[in-house]
Amino acid sequence: MQTFSPIREKLNPQTAAKKIFSLIKTEMALVEAEYERQASSNIQVINYLGDYLRASGGKRVRPALLLLANYAVGGDASRENVVRLATVMEMLHTATLVHDDIIDNADTRRSRSSVNARFGNQSAVLMGDWLYMSAFETSLKERSLEILDILTRLTRKMTEGELIQLTMLGRTDISEDEYFDVLRRKTAFLFSACAEIGAILGNATREQQTALRDYGMNLGIAFQLADDSLDFTAEEEILGKASGADLLEGKLTYPLLLVVQKEPHFKAKLERIMHDGDYETVGRDVILEALEKHSALEETRRRAYEYAAKAQQNLEVLPKTEYRQALEEIPGYMVERNK
Repeated sequence: MQTFSPIREKLNPQTAAKKIFSLIKTEMALVEAEYERQASSNIQVINYLGDYLRASGGKRVRPALLLLANYAVGGDASRENVVRLATVMEMLHTATLVHDDIIDNADTRRSRSSVNARFGNQSAVLMGDWLYMSAFETSLKERSLEILDILTRLTRKMTEGELIQLTMLGRTDISEDEYFDVLRRKTAFLFSACAEIGAILGNATREQQTALRDYGMNLGIAFQLADDSLDFTAEEEILGKASGADLLEGKLTYPLLLVVQKEPHFKAKLERIMHDGDYETVGRDVILEALEKHSALEETRRRAYEYAAKAQQNLEVLPKTEYRQALEEIPGYMVERNK
């Protein structure tokens, strides 16, 4: 079987992340300050919830992607409007996470209590809505119909993805086409929009804009496939949630999809876990044995490498700069993180 490795310079994930983010350290600090400003309100409860969400951290990959894409096409990512739109993307991402946690009844996010677990579903729903509306209000300042079109289409795709996934909860008969459709809507379209908007703000050519849009899509798919693998291999303190949590929520991730394709009768065990909401009757060790038996995690990572390699190929239309190089290194970092 052919092995795809998008890593052109062998760096461990921590070193790669440090190298990538060091290029835009100043700009990311501006994004953080803008996020704090945008998430502030004269309503005390919104300030409190906003502070809690920002303190949850996160790698800020999405705004970083917008900034790097902007520089890669010759833009100036330190400009106020670029920083503002990078902040919008992080706010949209955060709003999505808040709503996802409510839908999934998740108790933790990034190793701390989720907003819904800490403050209740009502407050979490309204805070997610407030973040969405604040993000769109901020984006209006750009006065760009093209960017607004991307953002409204993105929000619709993400909402559709969540709704479609709800119809799949508890199902073990999901096809690969269905899986990738939800993946693109829920995850990859946001990566794609970040890269494309960064290109637009940098006055990219149409070819460069299209290439960065496709880059973000392939990167997002690689990211989610790697995440599906990590759901079974990463330590809880690294993952920020319990191992195998997706299955407990009734979600059939790609590695398990591969297992049921090769061993249809295994569906009964997965359905039992989904029904029970725990691993008491069917243990995690049974799942891990099946994953190993069918090389499902290995195949999942191979597919992640495929999409990571495609993402790198999308960048060939860009001039060779340190920012293009950083974009080339992001796919490897995504797939290799917490390996």
